[in-house]
Amino acid sequence: MTLRRYVQLDVFADRPGAGNPLAVVLDAAGLDDAAMQAIARWTRLPETTFVFAPTQPGASYAVRMFSPRREVPFAGHPSVGTAHVVLDAGLASPVDGLLMQEGAAGVLPLRVDGEGASRTIAVRTPRAHVVKIGEPASDDVLRAALATLPAGDLPPALVDGGRRWWLAEVRDEAALRGAIPDWEAIGALARASESMGVCAYARTPGQPYDLAVRAFVGTPAAFEDAASGAANATLAAWLASRDALPGRDRRYIVSQGREVGYDARLQLRVDDAGDVWSGGHVRTIVTGEIDW
Repeated sequence: MTLRRYVQLDVFADRPGAGNPLAVVLDAAGLDDAAMQAIARWTRLPETTFVFAPTQPGASYAVRMFSPRREVPFAGHPSVGTAHVVLDAGLASPVDGLLMQEGAAGVLPLRVDGEGASRTIAVRTPRAHVVKIGEPASDDVLRAALATLPAGDLPPALVDGGRRWWLAEVRDEAALRGAIPDWEAIGALARASESMGVCAYARTPGQPYDLAVRAFVGTPAAFEDAASGAANATLAAWLASRDALPGRDRRYIVSQGREVGYDARLQLRVDDAGDVWSGGHVRTIVTGEIDW
């Protein structure tokens, strides 16, 4: 067994307990796939990441991401949280405000703004594309999955941005927050469309955030995500494609997780090139070592 530095975080959180939990194992050299999967299963957190020395030119570090069940090619909150830990550990420093993360999705930039508790980190997410526009009236599986979500203005859409989601606008914030998901129907939709499930959203006039979001994962296990950087990035790309972004200057804030005991805030930006940046604050909760 080897002692390795270990950190647990809240991602997209301005205070402990508000964001999406993440575990990060530094000094991961020597761990094989089976060991990393076992550690991720042991932590029982949504994702656990493992940091390695980079192998690609220009990369600041390399990372692999695991859920308790499988390796994940890309996810937003593990990317943002890992960058936070790498910075605090002194393993890399931003160049022109950017870290470069090497992973299964390629080398992706993360922008670092500010220092200390006010620091925010945002990852430029993989380009998303619309797979299809949904037609619930003629699609029994889609109609069943959205039956408890009163429709908003935009049609539902299946969009792939590294992870594939059905995106569904809901009539208003109250209807979204009060919705009870039909997990059997969402699971059937996820399997039929090879997607994560349904990311539902509503506009929130008069609130200190611009959208409320709930992400219902249908497979391989049914659960509601506390705060998904990747799902929100996919949603931002969809809204930009419909000229329907909320907020100002192609920037906006998302509230997510309240229905499952969290209160995350995600910061989304669509730049002039059409790329989506997904990020926010990160809080370190546990620092220590793992003996594995």
